[in-house]
Amino acid sequence: QEDSDPAVHESLSIENTLWASTVVASGTVIGVVIYTGKETRSVMNTSNPKNKVGLLDLELNQLTKALFLALVALSVVMVTLQGFVGPWYRNLFRFLLLFSYIIPISLRVNLDMGKAAYGWMIMKDDNIPGTVVRTSTIPEELGRLVYLLTDKTGTLTQNEMIFKRLHLGTVSYGTDTMDEIQSHIINSYSQVHSQNSGNSTSSTPSRKPQSSAPKVRKSVSSRIHEAVKAIALCHNVTPVYESRAGVSGETEYAEVDQDFSDENRTYQASSPDEVALVQWTESVGLTLVNRDLTSMQLKTPGGHILTYYILQIFPFTSESKRMGIIVRDESSGEITFYMKGADVAMSTIVQYNDWLEEECGNMAREGLRTLVVAKKSLTEEQYQDFESRYNQAKLSIHDRNLKVAAVVESLEREMELLCLTGVEDQLQADVRPTLEMLRNAGIKIWMLTGDKLETATCIAKSSHLVSRNQDIHIFRPVVTRGEAHLELNAFRRKHDCALVISGDSLEVCLKYYEHEFVELACQCPAVVCCRCSPTQKAHIVKLLQHHTGKRTCAIGDGGNDVSMIQAADCGIGIEGKEGKQASLAADFSITQFKHIGRLLMVHGRNSYKRSAALGQFVMHRGLIISTMQAVFSSVFYFASVPLYQGFLMVGYATIYTMFPVFSLVLDQDVKPEMALLYPELYKDLTKGRSLSFKTFLIWVLISIYQGGILMYGALLLFESEFVHVVAISFTALILTELLMVALTIRTWHWLMVVAEFLSLGCYVASLAFLNEYFGIGRVSFGAFLDVAFITTVTFLWKVSAITVVSCLPLYILKYLKRKFSPPSYSKLTS
Repeated sequence: QEDSDPAVHESLSIENTLWASTVVASGTVIGVVIYTGKETRSVMNTSNPKNKVGLLDLELNQLTKALFLALVALSVVMVTLQGFVGPWYRNLFRFLLLFSYIIPISLRVNLDMGKAAYGWMIMKDDNIPGTVVRTSTIPEELGRLVYLLTDKTGTLTQNEMIFKRLHLGTVSYGTDTMDEIQSHIINSYSQVHSQNSGNSTSSTPSRKPQSSAPKVRKSVSSRIHEAVKAIALCHNVTPVYESRAGVSGETEYAEVDQDFSDENRTYQASSPDEVALVQWTESVGLTLVNRDLTSMQLKTPGGHILTYYILQIFPFTSESKRMGIIVRDESSGEITFYMKGADVAMSTIVQYNDWLEEECGNMAREGLRTLVVAKKSLTEEQYQDFESRYNQAKLSIHDRNLKVAAVVESLEREMELLCLTGVEDQLQADVRPTLEMLRNAGIKIWMLTGDKLETATCIAKSSHLVSRNQDIHIFRPVVTRGEAHLELNAFRRKHDCALVISGDSLEVCLKYYEHEFVELACQCPAVVCCRCSPTQKAHIVKLLQHHTGKRTCAIGDGGNDVSMIQAADCGIGIEGKEGKQASLAADFSITQFKHIGRLLMVHGRNSYKRSAALGQFVMHRGLIISTMQAVFSSVFYFASVPLYQGFLMVGYATIYTMFPVFSLVLDQDVKPEMALLYPELYKDLTKGRSLSFKTFLIWVLISIYQGGILMYGALLLFESEFVHVVAISFTALILTELLMVALTIRTWHWLMVVAEFLSLGCYVASLAFLNEYFGIGRVSFGAFLDVAFITTVTFLWKVSAITVVSCLPLYILKYLKRKFSPPSYSKLTS
C-alpha cells in the first residue's frame, strides 16, 4: 500500500481465493488463476461415462449368433440332400432367404418396446413416487444384481444433524436432561450480570493454569458454562437473517442490525455438524446473533449481548482433523484459545484424563459423531509472541504449511478438556428393513464412505448392514507390503465376518495383493470402506466387475458418488441435500433409499423374467415357421419353393401374433407384496436360469416338434384337399402360437385376454378377405381358396386335431413339471 509508511506483508492463502461465480461487492480484484480446466477437483474426479449394456442383451446376442449358425447349417443340409444339382449355390441362397425367419429380427424391436414399458411402469408406481428412469436400455439389470455399493451420508442417513449428548467427564447429559443445562446456563449468566459485568465467575482463579497443582474442583455449573460457551464460540458458522416477506429488499440490510428476532435467523456453515452444535447452544440459552470477519456476538438468556473479537482462526482440514479459534472477550479482555476436533487428533493435545477414550467409544457405538472440545487461556504476552511467530511462518515461501502447522502446534499443548459432544445423523426411514431385505435377497452390500472408521462401523451396525451377532474384522492401517501380508493372513483365518477397511490400507492391499484381497473381500457378507475418495469408489466398482464378473449397482446422492455411479453396471441416484448431481448422472433416480427395495425386488425381478420370456418366445416364433418351411421343402424333393406368400409372412410376425406375444410384458409370477415379503425369490435370478442355453435348447426342441407336427399333420390329413394345405397349416400355426402364449403366461391380465381375441379376430377376418393369399395354388396349382371349404366341419375338426396334437403334450409336460418340481414362486402363489 503506498500510503502506509511501513510496508504490510500478507500471505496469500485459501482465505484470499475467489471461487467460481463469486460476486465482488466493492473494490477491484487482481486475480491469478491457480487451478483451471482439467486440474480442477471436480474434473479430476470425473470419469468418461460408458454405454451400459444389460447382461440379458449380451446373452440374447449369443443365442442369436447360435441361430445364425443353425440357419447356415440348415441351408447347407438342404442343398446337400438335393444332391448339388444344377446351380446349387443359387439354391443355397434361396434356402438362406426361405429360412431367414430363424433369425429373430423382431426380437430387438419387441425387447426395446418392452423396456420402454418397464420404465413407464416404474415411473407410474405409486409406492415409489418420484422415481425417474433415465435409461431405456437396462431396466432388467435391476433383476441381476449381486453387489450393491452405497454411500453413507445422505444415502443411508438423512444428512440432518441433531445434538444428542454432552459429556463433561463426570456427568453426561442426554436429550432428556437438556433442561438442566439450560437452568445452569441461566443461573451462571444471571450471576455474571448481577456482579455488574465484573470478571466472569467461571474464569480460572490462577492465570497460569499449569502451575496451580492443587486444582480446585470446579462446580458442575461452571463447567457447563465453560463448555457451552466454547461450543458457541468455536465454529465457522454465520447467522443469516432472512427479511420477512413484507419487508422490501432495500431495507433488508439496514434492518439486520436491529432485527435479532429468532424466527428469521438461519445458520450457514460448510458442515451440518457445526450448525447442529450452534442450534443446540441456542436451545440452551446462548445464541449466536452476529458474526463478521473480526468479531462474534452472543446473546445470553438474560438478553445481554456479549462481544468476542476473533484474533485467529485455524480452519478444519482433513489432515489436522481439528479446528481452533482464538478470541478476546470484550468485557474482560481475556484471550482464550478454543479447539474442537476428532478424538484421535485431540487425545494427545488435552491434559491427562481417564474418560475421554472410553466415552468416545461409547458414543461411537451409539452412532454419534463425536467432537472433543478443549480450551487454553493465554496471557497477552503469550499471544503476542505466538502472533509474531505465526505471521512469520505464514510469509515463508518454502514448506509454508509445515511451518504454520508447527507454530500452531506449539500452542496445542496441555489444553484443558472441556467436554465431548455427540451429534447424530439420523438414518433415513426404513433403512434397516431395506438393507435386511437386500441381504436376504443374496445381494452383498459394500458401504463406501468418506467418514472415519468408528462412525462408519457404527452406522453399519445401527443400519443392520452388519447383523447384530456378526464378527467385524477391522483392518489395521497398513503402509508396507509386509504389513499388508500379515493383515491379510489374519483376515483369512476369520470366517463369515464383515470387513472394515480404510481407503489408504485398501490402496496398499490392491497394489500388492489385488487378487487375494478381492477374493477374500467378496466372501464377506458386508464390507465397509471408510475414508474413500471418489476415484477410489469407482475403482472398487471396476475391481468387482473385473474379478467376479457379477453385476454391480452403485447408489449415492452427491457429486462425489458420480464416478462410482457411472462405473457400475446399474447406477442409482438419490435426490438429497447435496443437490441433483448424482441423480442426473444415474440410470435411475429415486427420492429415498427405502425405494430401492421395491425397485429391485418387484420391478427388477419382473423386468428380467418378462424380457427372458419375451426373448425366447420371439425366437420360438421364428423357429417354428422355419421348421414348417423345412418340412415342406423336404417333402417336395427339396425344392426351394416358399410355403407362404410374402403378405402372410409379414402378417404372421405383426398382426396375427404381435399383441399376444408382447402382452408377455404384463406377466408376473407372484404379486408385488409376495416378492417383497420373500426376497429369497430374487436370489434365484442371479443364477440366470430364466434365460440360458438350456432353456433356449428346450424352446428349440418345442419349435421343431410343433413345426413338424403342424406340417406333417396338414399333409397327412388333407391328402385329397392338398390345394388347401396353406390355409390349414397356417390356421393351425396361428392357433398354436396363441395357445403357446397362454401356456407361458403365469398370471392373466385383462389386456392379455383382449390381445389374444383381437389377434384371433384379425386372422378370421383376413381368411375371408385375403383369400387369394391362402391358396398356395395361386402360384403353383391355379386354385383359389374357397370360403365354402373353410366353413366345413372337416376343415374345423382337422385343424383342431393338428393344433391339439402340437400343444397338448406340452401342456401335460408342464403340468407334470409343476407337480413334481415346482418353481420357487409357485409355492407362494398356492
